[in-house]
Amino acid sequence: RQMCIRDSIKRVEYKPINLSVIEDLASKLSLDKISLDTLIEAGFVSKNDRVKILGKGTLTKTVEVTAHAFSKSAVEAIEAQQGKAIKL
Repeated sequence: RQMCIRDSIKRVEYKPINLSVIEDLASKLSLDKISLDTLIEAGFVSKNDRVKILGKGTLTKTVEVTAHAFSKSAVEAIEAQQGKAIKL
């Protein structure tokens, strides 16, 4: 099926961030909350990006993560460590 212009306008592009990045940031900076501002300051995303957290990698810390979207496996991994996945 060919993609028409209408389909591309409705589609939302997300900047993917893996759990391994969240784990690294939380460990290196001793954080228990990762927000969009944290990801912007660390240089992973720009302020105009819509961020989706993906489940690749392991999470060993309890963190509260704020993003526009989460994969199911990312939410499960965050909640398994008693953390929170907060959707904007």
